[in-house]
Amino acid sequence: MVYRIKDLSPDQRSAVESLLGRPISEKETVSVSAFEPPAISEQQRQKVAEDLSRYFAEVDANRKPVSADEADEIITEAIRSSSPGYRPHR
Repeated sequence: MVYRIKDLSPDQRSAVESLLGRPISEKETVSVSAFEPPAISEQQRQKVAEDLSRYFAEVDANRKPVSADEADEIITEAIRSSSPGYRPHR
């Protein structure tokens, strides 16, 4: 369901801002949806976790070394590419 911010009550607006972690403007809209996560067995969950651990270990083994500042810049840029209004907390 899509809501115009200007049509929300003050409590609803506050809840949306709290969830988004930022102020919202009257010109924005917000979409709300709820879903149940897919059923997955503990064995499947464990396998996925192990596969991810192996994958990230391989990625780490093959990456070029960078400073902590460079790593922060890379991560911030990646987040900004999908969330243009993102501001890092410092």
